[in-house]
Amino acid sequence: MDERVMRKLIGKPIPEWDISHRLKINQTFGPNTQDFGTVFQINSRFMDVTEPSFLEKQWFITGVAVAFLSMGIGPYVYSFTHADGSSGDFIMDCLAIAAVVIFGRIVLKLGRGLFFGVCRRPIRFHRETRKLYAIHSRRYFLKSTKGDIVWEAPWSTESIFCLHRERTSFGTIFHIRHYTLDDNGNVARVFSIGREWTGYGQIGMALAQWNYWCAYMNDGPGDLPKPMLFHTQQETLREAFLFSLYSFGLRAPAIVRLLMMPHILVFTVMRVLANATCRDPIWPESIERISQIAPDDPYAEPRPGTPVGWGDTILAQQRGEYPDNPQAPVKDWKGEMDEQKNAAAWLENPAAAARRTARGRP
Repeated sequence: MDERVMRKLIGKPIPEWDISHRLKINQTFGPNTQDFGTVFQINSRFMDVTEPSFLEKQWFITGVAVAFLSMGIGPYVYSFTHADGSSGDFIMDCLAIAAVVIFGRIVLKLGRGLFFGVCRRPIRFHRETRKLYAIHSRRYFLKSTKGDIVWEAPWSTESIFCLHRERTSFGTIFHIRHYTLDDNGNVARVFSIGREWTGYGQIGMALAQWNYWCAYMNDGPGDLPKPMLFHTQQETLREAFLFSLYSFGLRAPAIVRLLMMPHILVFTVMRVLANATCRDPIWPESIERISQIAPDDPYAEPRPGTPVGWGDTILAQQRGEYPDNPQAPVKDWKGEMDEQKNAAAWLENPAAAARRTARGRP
């Protein structure tokens, strides 16, 4: 979910559902460890991952463009009612002003950061400092050492990570959040990590993704399966098209994609246009200094020969040069082995599911 939509929680308690579905860093939540398309790069020192709006921002961008065009309703109504040189109608003048104000507010609220911001807002899992560093927004007047605005979150047992549930007009979605509280116990900061999960059937995937991040931070990259893909940090027209195409489903039938092709092409143009107004994120010098990758790091990826982006990864999988659906079992997992059943039990009662797993009873 886009960070701009989450501001309604600032100054309020963490939602009860979220706190009851808290994700602890020293606990596994399912039988599998797997990435589902969240990784930019990985090495022995840090891993950069996405935030949810990166994968779906073409929807917001198109909405902003529609709202911007809708602002033209105001001038059109005004010119139409004053076409004959008359003073016009007071009510119609008010409607014209209201159209500009309402749609202009939408443009400012949702467009901020999508246009003239940064192309992506990576979240850095740093093993050495035991922290998460999240690019929050562009710093427009850069000082030589400050870089863009970064939020920090400690990777500790006291940190509050939760699975968040949001009911929307498109259905129920989930994503993993980190909450920072103020002195009164209310939300001071909140950001989401990774990607969105659509519907209850994808909760098992979300838990496997959390296992993946925890395994990296707690044990290192040695035993991790390959990520689903490495996202490109230099987005091309082809990648923008594939982002837009897959936003209607990775395995959507061909007929659905053909029917949605006009929307997909519009999304592609909007995504390319927004990226053209943005620049790459700049990490502060203090974070860059602690994020130097050793030249001989055996886990540094992507390296030459590794496919990057949707297009190259799919072609490499077809040639048998990159694994399809890479995953690994969780070591010493004692709970339910069926991922869907485990996820359903955890959703219904997380505490009871954790107790059963600890006792080795599915």
